[in-house]
Amino acid sequence: MQKKLRVGVIGVGYLGKIHTRIYHELPEAELVAICDSNPETKIRADEYQTGFFTDYRDLIGKVDAVSIVTPTFTHYAVAKDFLNAGIHTLIEKPITLKLEDANELIEIAKSKNLALQVGHLERHNPGFKRITEIIQNVGFLEIHRLGPFTGRINDCGVVLDLMIHDLDILLGLIKSPVKNIDAMGIHVLTPYEDIANVRIRFENGAVANLTASRLTFEKQRRLRVFQENGYLSLDYEAQSCKIIRKMGDQIEQESIDIQKGEPLKEELRFFISSILDGSGLGKPDTAARDALALAIQIRDSIDKQAQTRLGAAQS
Repeated sequence: MQKKLRVGVIGVGYLGKIHTRIYHELPEAELVAICDSNPETKIRADEYQTGFFTDYRDLIGKVDAVSIVTPTFTHYAVAKDFLNAGIHTLIEKPITLKLEDANELIEIAKSKNLALQVGHLERHNPGFKRITEIIQNVGFLEIHRLGPFTGRINDCGVVLDLMIHDLDILLGLIKSPVKNIDAMGIHVLTPYEDIANVRIRFENGAVANLTASRLTFEKQRRLRVFQENGYLSLDYEAQSCKIIRKMGDQIEQESIDIQKGEPLKEELRFFISSILDGSGLGKPDTAARDALALAIQIRDSIDKQAQTRLGAAQS
């Protein structure tokens, strides 16, 4: 009989509630407890007949693995406590706010032979997994990640909140160093950038154009990959994909078959299985750190341009 992993969820807001439900459903996991600083969320623990705590440290010694689904500014401290206690850790993206903090968590996971995974959901999207089988040589890539303002994220802008998903995907698709970036962003509803665009050039000549916004009424999650003689268009939300290619003198469009699924469930199943079979032990998610590094570079570029515009307006 396969061993069950004792798991806990730290933070049971919008996304944490989904983590809780999925762990309860996974046969290879035993949901031992959830934790939230708001005692009213105990209703979730009662729903799944599991333990409830308001201090995450109380889970140490009771769990083998945790999902950290708390505000980004808390990721480093919470994850560090669990990793130092020998507990496998999944952190919702981004891994941390600071690059040096991410590097420290990675080193702890390596030294203690622990799994450290970051919740970059689109890696596990069935549509994306399907198109990686078709992509050959990316020349130009375009990504839009747009949606309405929810107010749930109030400690960072869209680069670290939304665009980082696509930076993670981008760095996985284009295996070449970044040559330069040209970024622009504007804050409208928060002190941080609420819409951002960046054009990234890579050393191998590939170019990517990314836009992220939390100012649109309709949600859009779309990836287009252009290569010789055609391009691929993926709708992350609908998990649908089309390939448009040159056939003789004609342009033809074909829908690609995709077995739809729940990306977050696949992500958590991957996390659990990588612990149980040992494949994730001592191999922390350095790709998430690389996505953070690029996101910080883009955010800093946006901030610098904003200061330049402000200085010009005041002169």
